[in-house]
Amino acid sequence: MSTKTKIASLIIVAVLCATAAFIWAWQPAIPAINGDGEIRPDPQRISQGQRVVALGDCMICHTSKSGQPYAGGLPLRTPFGTIYTSNITPDPDTGIGHWSLTAFRRAIRHGVSRDGHLLYPAFPYIHYTQMSDTDIEAAYHYLMSRTPVSYIPPDNELLLPLRFRPMLAFWNLLYLRPGERPITSADQQTERGRYLVNSLGHCASCHSALNFIGGEAKPALGGGSVDGWAAPALTALAQGSTPWTQQQLETYLRTGISVQHGAAKGPMRPVTDRLAEASDADVAAIAKYVMSIQLTAASAPPPAASSQQLAPQGAMLFSAACASCHSASAPMHMSAQRPSLALSRSVSGDTPVNLIQTILGGVPWAIPHSAIYMPPFADVLTDEQIASIAQYVRVDIGKQPPWQNLPQQITRARKEMQP
Repeated sequence: MSTKTKIASLIIVAVLCATAAFIWAWQPAIPAINGDGEIRPDPQRISQGQRVVALGDCMICHTSKSGQPYAGGLPLRTPFGTIYTSNITPDPDTGIGHWSLTAFRRAIRHGVSRDGHLLYPAFPYIHYTQMSDTDIEAAYHYLMSRTPVSYIPPDNELLLPLRFRPMLAFWNLLYLRPGERPITSADQQTERGRYLVNSLGHCASCHSALNFIGGEAKPALGGGSVDGWAAPALTALAQGSTPWTQQQLETYLRTGISVQHGAAKGPMRPVTDRLAEASDADVAAIAKYVMSIQLTAASAPPPAASSQQLAPQGAMLFSAACASCHSASAPMHMSAQRPSLALSRSVSGDTPVNLIQTILGGVPWAIPHSAIYMPPFADVLTDEQIASIAQYVRVDIGKQPPWQNLPQQITRARKEMQP
């Protein structure tokens, strides 16, 4: 192929892409509905929709710390600025009260609002697009059955070019593949788990790395970062000194704690709280699928370092601040069957960020029936003291090599915790 032909081909491709993006960017508005009498209450669909919404973690993102459920306003901090989640209660003026099922389905499948503007991919429509029509309709009926809340979230705080939403059309050309995915497994439970992980659960949104334009990098589910926490690779749970089993993962997802691995913390905590509302069959399917995609370990873990490398301050601080709950003889271990810190991925992982975040922010009482709690130490311990404790736990208890640059990482974590 000659150089002129190559250039002409590139120009044609560029023009076609620009044309497709332009068409995608300008979407028509879908007529509003009145709401009264147009949506007939269907208890069965509403009940199913409640389970769908729980599996999709909708309340987690669409509820601010001091706001009403599903009313939006939660700040999602991204490398490009802060996006505030929208109100998805059926309020006609500030929520989705005027949205028809057609408008709702378009938002789920194509990332387009009822009035035609493109939605930011912080709303994981690249995953939700794989939802079945039945689940989309059930979620719609459940959300429209909730009590309307009149609330307008704050304006987004994004870099100036990204405030021009038509630019999202180019992003969609790269990452959005609308529609359900074909069945890939003859095993119905595994196939159900694949559907839940990749669509409703949108697990790759947190457990995959992001590239410089915010797209999910390959391999999917290979580990990522969210809100200052490290999201582990879901394809490496069978590796390490304490590999996960399917039963352990199922218990963890349903209860928020695994005796062999630890408790859910940070962004994962509300996920397990919502999965407590899901059916046992769906949680079991998720666990089975995740364990079916495990990769073989590339190499053995590095040898553990000697505890002589540690300053004695860490052992003393641990004894004073942590041992009453986390020592081998503590009542939490003896009677409540809480796992040893040596089994925690926060301790054995390659990065200390999850252990740092846990010490700083603790594990709050999330729901009334939860018995998982840890007080925060951000206002009690200095960065140096937290570094000493973390290193002691890592090396002396976890039998792992010491982490590097702990004080700097703790200082950075404190800054990320600030509102």
